[in-house]
Amino acid sequence: MRSPGALLRCMRPWQYTKNLLVFAALMFAHKMGDPSAVLTTAVAFVFFCMVSSAIYLINDVRDCEEDRRHPEKCNRPIACGDLSPRVALGAAVVLAVVGLGGSFTVNFALGAVTLGYFGLQMLYQAALKRMVLLDVFAIAGGFVLRAVAGAEAIQVEISPWLLICTLLLALFLGLAKRRGELELLAEDSVGHRVTLDRYSVEMLDQLIPVMAASTLMSYCLYTISDRTVAELGSTRLMYTIPFVIYGLFRYVYLIHRHGHGGAPDRTLLRDRPLLLTVVLYAITAAAIIYFAPDGA
Repeated sequence: MRSPGALLRCMRPWQYTKNLLVFAALMFAHKMGDPSAVLTTAVAFVFFCMVSSAIYLINDVRDCEEDRRHPEKCNRPIACGDLSPRVALGAAVVLAVVGLGGSFTVNFALGAVTLGYFGLQMLYQAALKRMVLLDVFAIAGGFVLRAVAGAEAIQVEISPWLLICTLLLALFLGLAKRRGELELLAEDSVGHRVTLDRYSVEMLDQLIPVMAASTLMSYCLYTISDRTVAELGSTRLMYTIPFVIYGLFRYVYLIHRHGHGGAPDRTLLRDRPLLLTVVLYAITAAAIIYFAPDGA
């Protein structure tokens, strides 16, 4: 390693924000007041992050030649020569073994879901990322498995509507990511990712609004579903809908006006209005679920 932080950068800790979905079941299942459940979810989050980093390391080794031709990815540690592929693969093996093994020590179901996530990502790298639309579904599947992992960690049943919302939102973000890549790479897109040749900005501009509308509608139905109303004693979770609407609108705005769709994790952390919206949504949802009086 030419720089001490090369391995850490290759592990992409800033992308751990995606793994926060593991905590969704904890909040919506009314378990945030249970110290044991909070600790178990936190442990599951750590193991999931280890597995995620192992996947990033393997991905960067496999794609180092393509990354060297990319205007942004050429700065990745392996692509620019700051990190040896052998060191990266060694670290990936350690992280994967500890992450997967640790998940099974929590409970078998969590281990199975985490292993399924790892397998899906390996399949994505081997084949699915070269298959139009299936590549986006594979990305979305990873998000759904994160949410399922959180539920399995604390042995609660997660609402089907919440899984549908997660799937649709992930498809929305995945399509936006493909659009961002097309705009960034322009005519040279095929040289970096074969699948991009099968997409077009015009096609994605039709699919993205469909996914945004579907995400919004599914979330609205989730807030007033019989199961949600029975658990909360009212339809008050619908008060969070404005945050979801604004968040989706803001992201579409960033896609078209600033070309930020290519990196959802960085967009969330760097765009203050969007980050504030997510924080306010989380606070409002937690207040409604845990502190609002029944029937309010």
